[in-house]
Amino acid sequence: MSTTADAIRSAEAHSAHNYHPLPVVVASADGAWMTDVEGRRYLDMLAGYSALNFGHGNRRLLDAARAQLERVTLTSRAFFHDRFADFCTELASLCGKEMVLPMNTGAEAVETAVKTARKWGYEVKGVPDGHAKIVVAADNFHGRTTTIVSFSTDHEARDHFGPYTPGFEIVPYGDLTALAHAVTENTVAVLLEPIQGEAGVLVPPAGYLSGVRELTRERNVLFMADEIQSGLGRTGRTFACEHEGVVPDVYVLGKALGGGVVPVSAVVADRDVLGVFRPGEHGSTFGGNPLACAVGLEVIAMLKTGEYQQRATELGDHLHRELGLLVGGGAVTAVRGRGLWAGVDIDPSRGTGREISEKLMERGVLVKDTHGSTIRIAPPLVISKEDLDWGLEQLRSVLA
Repeated sequence: MSTTADAIRSAEAHSAHNYHPLPVVVASADGAWMTDVEGRRYLDMLAGYSALNFGHGNRRLLDAARAQLERVTLTSRAFFHDRFADFCTELASLCGKEMVLPMNTGAEAVETAVKTARKWGYEVKGVPDGHAKIVVAADNFHGRTTTIVSFSTDHEARDHFGPYTPGFEIVPYGDLTALAHAVTENTVAVLLEPIQGEAGVLVPPAGYLSGVRELTRERNVLFMADEIQSGLGRTGRTFACEHEGVVPDVYVLGKALGGGVVPVSAVVADRDVLGVFRPGEHGSTFGGNPLACAVGLEVIAMLKTGEYQQRATELGDHLHRELGLLVGGGAVTAVRGRGLWAGVDIDPSRGTGREISEKLMERGVLVKDTHGSTIRIAPPLVISKEDLDWGLEQLRSVLA
């Protein structure tokens, strides 16, 4: 397509609506920068909702993918392949767990976690068949499949997609007392995001995650942490749960696990949890395919160095110091987040989150809005301090 307008017009003529993208058409990208079809460059401050933690076109990941492309890309799970065992072993080690069930997308991983919790509840905990309950948090975002939207409080994602799947109890995020009251003898799991991304990068009160861990252990309930956005370096730790010294029973992973190259997700837990599955009870043709495993193995190797977690910590501290200076100046009402991840609430008198995102786009910076008045900032972990500062200067100019 020769122009942005042509490309968007063609796309909208033949694609159903789901996202509400900004009017930019990316043609190439490298590191933290993207270039559109007309040659304009943009600083990526969203990183594919954390799928691109290691930047666009990361050489290590592309080399791993190229090498595997020349060998074999798909066998289905009808056969083993020579990258599968290594991927499962290394990912289990990274998580401090024993078993891995690979899938493709984050929503698939969450669906798999739901099935895991229910089966564990019936076969291990002894909950009567058909009575399992999973406690979730209000304002959650775990995906958009029919089961997942059944426990969403986002009306855009939920309305007119019923009838809804039963078996979920919704409590306020960050409220341990409400959570304790919701857990019954038939509760099999608590499913939470350690930091709620789509809700505006909401960090729970100090002690909340450790309190959830203690409660679930006492009540014989699985603690399932959806680390699809928060995990794999984004917050300055491999997993956001680590900030409170918490190890959940189940990790739900995705996005950055595929390095922005291929979709890779997984559920990771010990044998007493994931061991409930028997052949034929769950599966995915592409889940754990050779190409995905090759890229995922390289992601794991990169995370094991600690380099990216350290970058997220240091640049994240700088990001939050700079954003904090904007609060109280009449344009920004609040800033939240951890590491290289922030939610910035815009005073409605200065515009909606969408309007601010569009103005930043005009200045060469790409972010995305959520919940009306909030913009999310989550650059690739490879961004330089100079580029980060340039992006923040554009934000200050837009808000001035």
